[in-house]
This record gives sequence, C-alpha cells and structure tokens, in this order.
Amino acid sequence: MRFRRTLLATLLLAKPLAAAAQPVSGLYVGAGLGADLPQSVRVTPVSPPGALPGHLRLDQDVGFDAIGSVGYALGNGFRFELQGDFRRNGIRQLARTPFPAATTGTVNTYGVMANALYDMDIGLPWLFPYLGAGIGYQWTRLNNLSVMQAGGPFHLSSSDTAGAFAWQVMAGLSWPIPNMPGLSLTTEYRFMDILGGEKFTGTDVLSSGAPDVPAELKLHNQFNHMFLLGVRYAFSVPAPPSAAPAAAPAPAPAPARSYLVFFDWDKATLTDRARAIIKEAADNSTRVQYTRIEVNGHTDTSGTAHYNQRLSVRRANVVAAELVRNGVPRNVIVIQGFGQTHLLVPTGPGVREPQNRRVEIILH
Repeated sequence: MRFRRTLLATLLLAKPLAAAAQPVSGLYVGAGLGADLPQSVRVTPVSPPGALPGHLRLDQDVGFDAIGSVGYALGNGFRFELQGDFRRNGIRQLARTPFPAATTGTVNTYGVMANALYDMDIGLPWLFPYLGAGIGYQWTRLNNLSVMQAGGPFHLSSSDTAGAFAWQVMAGLSWPIPNMPGLSLTTEYRFMDILGGEKFTGTDVLSSGAPDVPAELKLHNQFNHMFLLGVRYAFSVPAPPSAAPAAAPAPAPAPARSYLVFFDWDKATLTDRARAIIKEAADNSTRVQYTRIEVNGHTDTSGTAHYNQRLSVRRANVVAAELVRNGVPRNVIVIQGFGQTHLLVPTGPGVREPQNRRVEIILH
C-alpha cells in the first residue's frame, strides 16, 4: 500500500515536469533506418495435404528496416503520427522438413501504422526519452521463395503477397541538435507483431515428372525487433532569440549653465579649486549657445553692508578676469556685486557662512 502511494505521488509530480519543456511541438516529420531482427515464424502447410509436416519454421537473416513518419505534437509531451515502413530479410531456411532442403528467397514487409507517443522531460535540455505504441496493417511478400529437396524431386515455390493487422511498441531517445531549432537525432527500439493468418499461394512439385500442384502456406505471428537511428524535424519550433543589439551609449550630459566659486572669509583671491571651476565654465562655454555670461559676487553677513558690497564686486572682477584668461571674450561678461543681499544659506547678521561667500557664473 505504501509503495502504491509513493508511485502515485511520483507520477503526479512527474506529469507537470514533463510538460515543462518539450523537444517538439506542432507538425513534424521523421525518418529512420536500422537493423531488423525477425524471430522464427511458424508456418503451416495448407495444401497439398500431406506433402509437408503440419508445422514448419521459417528462419530469416538479419535485414534492414526503413521508416518515415509525419505527425503532430501537442506541446505537452503527447504526439500522434502516421508511419510508413519497409523491411527486407533474406530467408535462411524452411526448417523441420522431412528431408534436407535448400531454401532461397526474401521476405519483404511494408505497411502503415498509427502511433501515439509520449516525450518525457527529465531535466536535460539535450536528451528526451519517449515511449509509444501503434496499430496498423502490414503486407508480407514471400519473394521468390524456393524450397528444393537436396537430390530429390520436391520443389516448393511462391511469390505471393498477403496482409494482416499489426501492433507495435517503441522506446527511444531524442537528442535536439544545438543551433538547429526543430531538428533532433533519434535512437529507437521497436517491437512489432504482425498477427497470424496470412496465406500465400504457390506451386509444389511432389515427384519427378509430375505436374505442378497448387500449394498454400499460412504464416503465424511474425515478431520483429527493430533498432533504428533517425532524424526528426519540427516545423514550428521558434529560432532562439538573437542577441540584443548593444545599447547605444548614453549621450554625454549637457554642460552645466551655472557654476559656484567659493572664497575664504574676507578674501577675494582664488584657490586652486576655484580656478578649476572657472576653467570648466570657460571650456563649457564653447559647447553651448549663449548670449551673455553673468558673474555675480556675494558675501556672508559678517562685516558692514557697505564693505560687503565692495568685496562682492572685487570677487566678481577676479572671477571675470580668470574667465578672460581662459579664453572667454570680455565683452560677453556682465559683472554684478550683491553684497550680503542674496544669501544662499539664510543667516542672521554677523554670521561667517562659507556657502554665502561665493561668485555665481551663469551662462545665458
């Protein structure tokens, strides 16, 4: 009981896994070629009566098998297909005759089968096992069958075709080919049973100088073991997405149109950092459209308003001169001093606020 519960749980978990990814969906075609290993076939002579024992055995050589199919896969592991096949095997002997006999000829078999298959996703994108079964109809031709008694008059011959229903089971592996969407290699084993009852007519020579006598043989079940290598192509498997084009580099940010230059307390001299900022403003002025450049001086609230007004103008003049030294035309520069009237950081009177000791460079 515990085993059955475990098995049921395994199947329920495996079912959604199998549908997760499948090697084929939609319309597909396939082909395979391989070796056919037939088992010995029981043969019953129907006529003429008494010419041969009631049960003979037809032994065949290893032959070849060719298969073609067209099918449709549902995308959830299940697929259905129509198969056409052909097999050819040499006849080794008709055994259990009452006398030594030389046997020649071939057995050709061909037919159509309707198959249902199930592909399994085992978590490997390069390997998909599958199982299947099918039913159909097969025709068997005893092609130039000749059974001749060694040193005697008996000679049985037949070249006739008969058909019977058949069934088969199969197990295989498919190997999707990288970079070739829809194309897979397959390796497969098939077992086919052609149901008995096929009857074949021919002629029988029983004694020297006697006329030919109509003969009839009945074949019982034919069991065939087939080992195949093949290819399969699914038409609707999408191609892998192409690599996304490299993103275009982001455009360089537009040059700033305003710059701040800061001063030490009660100073109108430029620091190294201040000179670097002024040079950046001068360089960027060549990359933007402008009609004028404002240079506005400011101070903090320490000191008198009259003194701070003159200090803000001195600071603005120093910055303007540095701009000219860096290539900015003097006639586009407008200098203004605002003293302590436009504070960047609002403070009370007499406060030494570094952010307020500045010159603003504005490109218009």
